[in-house]
Amino acid sequence: MKQLGDLLVSINELLKHPRLQVALDLTSLEEALRIAKIAWDNGAEILEAGTPLIKSVGLRAVKALRENFPEAIIVADMKTMDTGFLEAKLAHEAGADIMTVLSVASNHTINEALMYGRKHGLLVAVDLISHPNPLARAAELDRMNIDILISHLGIDVQKKLGITVADRSQVVSKIRKVFSKCLAVAGGIKPGKAKILVKSGANIVIVGSAITKSSEPHKVVRELISELKDP
Repeated sequence: MKQLGDLLVSINELLKHPRLQVALDLTSLEEALRIAKIAWDNGAEILEAGTPLIKSVGLRAVKALRENFPEAIIVADMKTMDTGFLEAKLAHEAGADIMTVLSVASNHTINEALMYGRKHGLLVAVDLISHPNPLARAAELDRMNIDILISHLGIDVQKKLGITVADRSQVVSKIRKVFSKCLAVAGGIKPGKAKILVKSGANIVIVGSAITKSSEPHKVVRELISELKDP
């Protein structure tokens, strides 16, 4: 069994096949653990302590996921904007394998998180949410040698414009052309939409509400994983 905080995954492993990441964007730790168990039991490999969960109950959410699912890949969606080294340290010590930094943060902040990650075995994912020029930033982040890039359409934008990241698969394809490492996608993804995103170049498909708000989350997880196995 892996020990608390051990790095369970490498970039090469992430790139072997498309993976489902379940975003636990909830405010109840009990409910998050319930959904996480369903997701894990039905084949999800990556469990994310979402930003609302971390803001509601703190990093004990990450610790609880690590303790309950020791073989899972655990993501702390910190959305770090400053103090990259410190927040990477906090996420890692709580048991995360991956932590997130916002792409609108300074390069200094991203490099600080990467510095901690390289030394201690933590992967750093940079989230393009709300960046005014995602393609140019993706190319710059590729040169910075980050671990994971997230093409992310936020909930408020989805509601306002009535679109999801799946409706912008061409943008994902363009990002794939300028970013050479692990590419994740997030934003309103439902069963039936994962396949087009994988074909557009995604390595990780991040799904939240389609699973967490479903009356049959086990079925949704299975459908999504089936899509990822046969893109």
